[in-house]
Amino acid sequence: QVQLVESGGGSVQAGGSLRLSCAASGNNFRVNRWYWHHHAPGKQRDLVATITSGCSTNYPDSLRGRFTISRDTAKNTVYLQMNSLKPEDTAVYYCAADLRSIGASADFRSWGQGTQVTVSS
Repeated sequence: QVQLVESGGGSVQAGGSLRLSCAASGNNFRVNRWYWHHHAPGKQRDLVATITSGCSTNYPDSLRGRFTISRDTAKNTVYLQMNSLKPEDTAVYYCAADLRSIGASADFRSWGQGTQVTVSS
């Protein structure tokens, strides 16, 4: 069984920065694609960033330039660098990963437990 554990959330003032991490632990798997989502109160969970096994990244236009996703394949870890944070970035941030078990023919998606990010004005 693979577990995703996030860290790095917290409280910051507007204009500040935070770096989130998410590490996958378990045996006999590889991570193909990583995702970060955020879920603000009263809103739907939205995609923040993705990164493929080849390190191609994608962001919604509203976040491009402020958020950067990166990965360390050897450590099975993904990062989300968030700069110029705004109060509207306040949300629970979730990582997710498309995982492939050794010998399996398809990926399965696993989710982290979420980490709170609060941006004050």
